[in-house]
Amino acid sequence: MSATMRADRSFHLIEAVPDRLEGAPVARRRRWSDEFKAAMVARSLEPGANVSALAREIGILPSQLFGWRSEAAGKGKVKRVSTSATGTGTADGTAIELFLDGMLVRVGADVDEDHLRRVLRAVRSA
Repeated sequence: MSATMRADRSFHLIEAVPDRLEGAPVARRRRWSDEFKAAMVARSLEPGANVSALAREIGILPSQLFGWRSEAAGKGKVKRVSTSATGTGTADGTAIELFLDGMLVRVGADVDEDHLRRVLRAVRSA
């Protein structure tokens, strides 16, 4: 049912305000070159690198940088390696290396089976 009209037949003017000013440029998606992405992925994989700080530095979200890292790992362009100051951790230098979910897990040959299971479970959930 429509509203009743006033006797003096006056009306109200309603003004619609757009979200952005007319004539203002529409923000376009930024395009990053493959070289730039590769350089930032390499910087993010350096020992001690803070991915969130690097993302803020270049003006993107950390999730985008993590996406670039995953994409590079999927294409085989980078290999994540855990850093160790002591080497393989075994006296005779033998080690077991497992490449799992884009990460290289290196353990000594004498590692306890239960401990290795816990490590692999943690890697899969990360």
